[in-house]
Amino acid sequence: MAKDNRNDSYLGNQLLKPTNVPEQFTKHEVQEYVKCRDSIVYFLKNYVQVIHVDKGLVPFDLYDYQEDLINIIDNNRYVIVKSARQSGKSVTSLGYILHYILFNKTKIVGMLANKASTSRELLGRLQTAYQHLPKFLQQGIVEWNKGNLELENGSKIIASSTSSSAIRGYSFSLLFLDEFAFVQRTIADAFIKSVYPTISSGKDTKIIMVSTPNGYNLFYKFWNDAVEGNNQFKTFKIHWTSIPDRDQEWRRKIISDIGEEAFRQEYEADFLGSSNTLISYEKLQELSYSSPIWSRDNLDVFEEPEMNKTYAITVDTARGQGLDYSTFTVFDTTEVPYKIVAKYRNNMIAPLLFPNIINNIGKKYNDAYVLVESNDIGAQVADVLHHDLEYENLLTVAWYGRHGQQLSSGHKKDISYGVRTTKQVKKIGCSNLKSLIEEDKLLIPDYDIISELTTFVTVGDTFGAEEGSNDDLVTTLVLFGWMVDQQYFKELSNLNIREKLYQTKMDSIEDMTIPFGIIDDGLDDKYELMPDGTKWEKAHTDNY
Repeated sequence: MAKDNRNDSYLGNQLLKPTNVPEQFTKHEVQEYVKCRDSIVYFLKNYVQVIHVDKGLVPFDLYDYQEDLINIIDNNRYVIVKSARQSGKSVTSLGYILHYILFNKTKIVGMLANKASTSRELLGRLQTAYQHLPKFLQQGIVEWNKGNLELENGSKIIASSTSSSAIRGYSFSLLFLDEFAFVQRTIADAFIKSVYPTISSGKDTKIIMVSTPNGYNLFYKFWNDAVEGNNQFKTFKIHWTSIPDRDQEWRRKIISDIGEEAFRQEYEADFLGSSNTLISYEKLQELSYSSPIWSRDNLDVFEEPEMNKTYAITVDTARGQGLDYSTFTVFDTTEVPYKIVAKYRNNMIAPLLFPNIINNIGKKYNDAYVLVESNDIGAQVADVLHHDLEYENLLTVAWYGRHGQQLSSGHKKDISYGVRTTKQVKKIGCSNLKSLIEEDKLLIPDYDIISELTTFVTVGDTFGAEEGSNDDLVTTLVLFGWMVDQQYFKELSNLNIREKLYQTKMDSIEDMTIPFGIIDDGLDDKYELMPDGTKWEKAHTDNY
């Protein structure tokens, strides 16, 4: 008679153990269970099978660097892995997760990737390894599908795309972020802002972030901050030379197929910007960011305002619907090189509220000169600044025939508050911005701005953000590039310089005329000499 398998399989799958089924273990199985529990490497090498691209299902024969990575993950809460492509970084992480859920109770793992289909494929690879484990190492299956895995010990895996909405409501024990460099920037930003603070504030939650580099994005920032000691992540790099069977001949073949630059990013794990960027690749490589001295309400401040310094603010306005960002950048224009001292970036601020923030920050920075991009909704922002808030140093623009728009003193009849970003304005702005940055005449300490510059590329006969990226902050820099080329701005700057020179001269004259010591006026203590030369006898209070 055929054996009834309904009680020793999960939904007819003979490879999976169901729940609530008592099982007798042999002495050898108990010993092996303990060995696997106590050593992840032992468990992976002896009992886990993985799918090889050519050979199919094979034992997980870990390379040396994979063993090192396992130990790094096991001994650190936060691990970031920068890796060559096809290095086995993901499968190594999956091996760790498999051990994690088997030998720990009530652990919730978030398995996230840039696409939901990718995360489900990762879960599928883990499930394949799971169902080929001997039954004595398995837990009973509570749920088993393409997006979820739940075990009898209370541990579970949730596979999803990397987004805050997809995992909201869960208290994760471990987050696995696969190919994080390929998550769309706006989604990655939202995820980090909403999820990361909650995760990092816990006492035990682990984060494994792995990726091949893909430009200067949030993965780059996390990696760079980790290298500089500005976050809690432990770094681990996998170079192509760490992988057996890859030699110089293999390298030459791959380079002949994909090119030198792609090889550097894909296999040497170097951070490279996009091609055809406004700013040269060499210069982008040199740019480095620093942490703001403080950040609050979407404002990052790198330098507080200083007395007698001159500042300018350029403004780009969005509609506040969660897509493009309303931004402004504050520049110290006192001397060259100019410096960015603050920046604001918010994709939810209503246009009617935006002028109040500009007004407050402008006043704080010594009544900074403000130039607003007046395209679309920006004209409304400029109008509120002028008519409602009566901002004194709002720059105006006049049309001068074929010469186009130019900064104006405001005395011309046909003036507007702010500048329209025409092709001519953008061309001048981009050209000047390129010169300012590449000739070290503009200092940029901000990560977000540098990141946008790395994806500000040729688009037809102009420049703009590549697909999936933003250029709102770069737009403020382009406006600045146009502004500093304007004759009126040069006159304003020269006026400020002349005022400072005059004040310095007067201070010097004053210093020269101040007498040393005390000059005797020829009067004794009974008399007082007034400024007009009149001599007064002092009153005596002793009699009162």
